[in-house]
This record gives sequence, structure tokens and C-alpha cells, in this order.
Amino acid sequence: MVYITEELVRRRAEHNECEIFSLEEVSLHQQDIEKIEHIDRWCRDLRILYLQNNLIPRIENLGRLKKLEYLNLALNNIEVIENLEGCESLQKLDLTVNFVGCLSSVESLQHNIHLRELFLVGNPCTEFEGYREYVVTSLPHLKCLDGTEITRSERIRAFQGLVEVKRRVWEQEKEYLRRRAKEKEEAHRKTTGEQERKGSKPGFDGRWYTDINNTVYVQCPGLEENKENQEAAENTKLKMTVPDLEEEQRREEEFWHTPCPFTPESRLEAHRHLEEKRKAKEKEEMKPKTPRTLITAEGRVMNVNEPKLEFSLTEDEENNAIVLDLAVYRHLDTSLIDVDVQPTYVRVQIKGKIFQIVLPAEVQPDSSSAQRSQTTGHLVLTMPRVEGEIKVTKGASRPARVCETGRSSSSEGQNRKGHVPERLEVDPSLHTAPDYANIVPRQRAKEGPLERARTPPAASSSSLSDGFEDDLDVPPLI
Repeated sequence: MVYITEELVRRRAEHNECEIFSLEEVSLHQQDIEKIEHIDRWCRDLRILYLQNNLIPRIENLGRLKKLEYLNLALNNIEVIENLEGCESLQKLDLTVNFVGCLSSVESLQHNIHLRELFLVGNPCTEFEGYREYVVTSLPHLKCLDGTEITRSERIRAFQGLVEVKRRVWEQEKEYLRRRAKEKEEAHRKTTGEQERKGSKPGFDGRWYTDINNTVYVQCPGLEENKENQEAAENTKLKMTVPDLEEEQRREEEFWHTPCPFTPESRLEAHRHLEEKRKAKEKEEMKPKTPRTLITAEGRVMNVNEPKLEFSLTEDEENNAIVLDLAVYRHLDTSLIDVDVQPTYVRVQIKGKIFQIVLPAEVQPDSSSAQRSQTTGHLVLTMPRVEGEIKVTKGASRPARVCETGRSSSSEGQNRKGHVPERLEVDPSLHTAPDYANIVPRQRAKEGPLERARTPPAASSSSLSDGFEDDLDVPPLI
């Protein structure tokens, strides 16, 4: 059961800076409210009140709203129009699709002299013969009924047959109330039988509560007879859950396919049924789920795609990098994405859901980058490979080496079986210590570049001009 609380009203008063004492309009629709309360004390200046699509059975606690002009109570469980005499400024009342069967209760609106519009579409009273004439004559200040304007000629004709109209309406109303009493009795009997079948019992407030959450414990009789094994008997109880899954499914189908009258009780029963299903689903979702294995005990990294996103993993040979393109939701805020790049795998957390993939090669996490597309929303991770990684490439074929025996090494390799690796043969007699003094070989017959730089070539007398002096400290011109 949902109550009207101060917190609920303040949440609905955001347009008024959450102040409720000066509130002039408040919407409390679709809140499963079952009772009107506190509104007339907290919001004295209220002019518009929306309470449609709730479970309100009575109109009450609204008499202090002197400034109230529009009251919407459509889609509720109201059966009688009452307790609106204090709403002096009421101009429009909407009671569409309720259960108003006591048409004579309309006369309680005679004190609301400013009432101009009234909606009773979808109520049982609208099926009465003479319904419109009765309302028109009972509320002479009304201008519009069920969205149709009341003309002067219609009002005159209604007053001419007033006595006959009232008599017919009262007879139909008595018949309806008699039928309604039977429906209430049948609904009460059905509710009592249902609660007894479920093994429930009434509490101090008259409501029914289920024993031990529909759980039955069965003991082993042999252990109970032995006094020494009483404790063992307690530990050997068999826990059984009722009803079974198939039985529950059968009852669910029976509940929705069994015809029932359209009454406040049936509407309330359907709401209770949906509420129980919702709570059971929430309870099931609140159970701790088994954590998904991301890395096994042996250290093996698993591929996981909990958000079920499309992705592509490619290799950029030109930049020696691995590129991961993850199709993240376009309108997802980037703050809800967490990226963790490891040398051998990548883990992306999207709104608490894990995406993890093993990389085909080792990468550099520190040099990796993450970018988000502004048009598609995709997440692109660029991860450079680790430097020094050996990659198998197809090189040019080298000529076969010739050994001292004169046979080709390639021909020997072809004759060998099992692909035994070839050993390098070295002559021990040719092994000498390296000569560090002659690292750069120089040919004495022909001068090397260092010698040429240090000793310039002798110039011929014919090519030198008169007065030329050769300076050895100046390097030669090339």
C-alpha cells in the first residue's frame, strides 16, 4: 500500500523549488495510492490536483482545499461522489472509468455552485435509463456533461419529465446495489478460500499473512521417536518449496484466462497479483549471482562479452600496432566506460558489464591510446606492439654453402630426415685472436683515405701558380 508522504509531494513539486506550502498544482498519478490524505493540510493553495490511475476507493480529506478548481480522479475505484462540499472553487471534476453506481450521490455536488464540467464516462451509472436527464436536473449550474454541452432546450425537456426520470433511476440504482452486494460477498468468499489454500492466517489488522513463506518442512519419523536423536532429526529436515514451477505456471494462466466481473475488487486483485510478481522478480534479481570467471586459477585469460557488443580486432602492420574497434552504444556517457589495457589482454567495463579479449601479441599498455567516435560512439583502442618482437617473414633465398668435402649443404639437408638442425663446422687451425690494431685494413700499396688526408698529393709544377706555398695544416680540397 502506497501512502501520500511529504517526500512524495516534494518530489512532485520540483517546478516550485520543492516547496509544498505554496504549491498550486501537483500530479500524483500512477503511484498506486489507496487513500487521499494530508493534501488538504500541506497544500492549502492547491488549484489543480491530479490523482488519476491509482487505487483510491473514496473521495476524502479534500474539504479544506478552498481554492481547488480542477480535480482529476479518473481510473480509480470510487463508487460514491462525496465529501466535495468544502471545495468552493471547484469548476471541473473528472471521474472517468470509476465504479460510481449510486447516481443519486451526484446531488452532493449541488453545493459546488462553480462546477461547470463533469465527466462520468465509463461508470455503471451511465448505463441507467434517464442518466443524463437526472444529472442535468440535479445540477442546474452544470454547463458540460461527459464532454457534451448542455443546451437550454435539453434542460427544459429534462425538467418536464423529472418525476418519471427520478423514479426509474431509483429503481435501477436499487437493483445495482443489490447486485453489487452479491459481488462483494463473492469476492470476500474467493479471497478467504484463496488465503486458506495458501496456508495463510489473518493478522491483528485483519489482513492475511502467509506462514513460513510457503515452505514446508518434513521430518523423518524414525528419528523423532528416539529421544537421543532429537538433534539429528532437526538436522535431517527436508525442505520443499510449494507450489511447484509447473503448478505456479498453471495457476498464472488460470488467473488471467478466467473471466471475472469488472469490479473494484477484481481490479485490486489484479494489482496485488502484479505487485507480488514484481516483488518476486526483484527478490530473484537481488540474489548474489555467481561471479563470471575472467582469469582461471591456472592463469588463463578468458574471452568475455557481457554487454554483447560487436567488435573487430585488426593488426596495423604499417604502425606495428593492434587496433580494437568496440561498437559501444552511441548515446552512452563516456564516464561510464572504464578501459584497462594489459600486455596480453584488454578489459573494458561498460555500465558494470565486462568485455575482455585476449590479444594476439604482446602490446605496450603505457603507449596505448583510447578514442571515442563522436558520430558512431565506437571505442577505438590503438595498442603498439612490444619492440623487439620476432616476426616470421619470408626473406630472399641464400646460396648454398660449400663445405670442405665439396658437397653442397643444401643437398645434405635434403638427404637428412627428421629436419635435424645443421651444425656449423669451424677449422680450429684457423682460429686466432682478433687483431685490434688492424680493425680498419689499409693497403700500403695504395694509400688509404686517412693517409691521403694527412699527406696531400704533390702538385705538379705546371698546375701551381707563382708564389704558391703549401701549408700542411690545411686539409686538401676534394
